[in-house]
Amino acid sequence: MKILVTGGAGFIGSHTVVELQNSGHEPVVLDNLYNASSKVIGRIEAITGKHVPFYKADIRDREALAEIFEKEKPEAVIHFAGLKAVGESVRKPWEYYENNIGGTLTLVDEMRKHGCKNIIFSSSATVYGDPAFVPITEECPKGQCTNPYGWTKSMLEQILSDIQKADPEWNVVLLRYFNPIGAHKSGTIGENPNGIPNNLMPYITQVAVGKLEKLHVFGNDYDTPDGTGVRDYIHVVDLAKGHVCALKKVAPGSGLSVYNLGTGTGYSVLDIVKNFEAATGKNIPYVIDPRRPGDIATCYSSAEKAKEELGWEAQYGIKEMCEDAWRWQSTNPNGYGD
Repeated sequence: MKILVTGGAGFIGSHTVVELQNSGHEPVVLDNLYNASSKVIGRIEAITGKHVPFYKADIRDREALAEIFEKEKPEAVIHFAGLKAVGESVRKPWEYYENNIGGTLTLVDEMRKHGCKNIIFSSSATVYGDPAFVPITEECPKGQCTNPYGWTKSMLEQILSDIQKADPEWNVVLLRYFNPIGAHKSGTIGENPNGIPNNLMPYITQVAVGKLEKLHVFGNDYDTPDGTGVRDYIHVVDLAKGHVCALKKVAPGSGLSVYNLGTGTGYSVLDIVKNFEAATGKNIPYVIDPRRPGDIATCYSSAEKAKEELGWEAQYGIKEMCEDAWRWQSTNPNGYGD
């Protein structure tokens, strides 16, 4: 199947392109490179031995989208492209709504104009807000999101659901990710944030490689075993494979499908630090800072539905997540070096 992958040069997108190619699909990458590097494309090609068509374009650029759909004629879209930093979204709400929602509306409009009505949407566990219960199943009600980033995901889920309801030719898969970490085993692609990392693992690896002095832990007074926030961390390759499995649900008549992609196990911030130190032998100094706006105490998944309906479950444990993240960072201390 030919698949347009928006944000395909990013962290999750690039790993998904690898798994799509390994599974015999034909991904086409669209990325504006705002938080990604053009070097990713060559590295994907080195891993898979296959060409990756790449377009530098923005999902808000209607003309560029129309040209890509007319030329490539994708059968489905896997939609990653979007701004994704929780803290930044609190400071820049307009930018998040304009980019994530406005861009997706433009993308979906061009999809329907070109007869492509299959979309797998990169959503997030953040749509559950402060969850009603844990482990979180797909039956857990969507909650009050605690930041604009979360609201963009929640609103886009509603928009895509409404579009599918109005036009049953659409097949929509909403994948609610938990916390992706790790990197490809080759160490050639991985998470490469611009500036100070917003996510835990790249912050830890940049401390380990000497780029940052110490880890800042936001809050140690949550109602958790050690007071730090508990999350469900999933290996990015497992997450990527979840998208390949989800393609089963873009068959005609599949309608709307919702899946959690996680491991079902919660780890605190300090658990991750200890596991990283054990897996790599590197010491990670840290300091406790005040809680970060919009954060919650505990969030981990039940991924039984994805196992039952998609035949997918996470294969990698926390040790491999830490080892692979460190292999990427230690062999690429400056990321892609742009």
